[in-house]
Amino acid sequence: MNALAAVSALPLQGGGLLWLAVVFIVLAIVAGLAGFRGIAGLTMGAARLLVLVFIVLAVISVLV
Repeated sequence: MNALAAVSALPLQGGGLLWLAVVFIVLAIVAGLAGFRGIAGLTMGAARLLVLVFIVLAVISVLV
């Protein structure tokens, strides 16, 4: 395994990005139910970004 493959696989080993995305989705749902629409939108945007980063890193790690 070369160094690039080892470095690109690091974020996926613990599942940290996916876990953070789930946390942000839950926060968005709770904030939305509580009536804080701005915070709900912000946390949902962060969750979408983290899921996108997770998918990109997963595809890169599979290809390498």
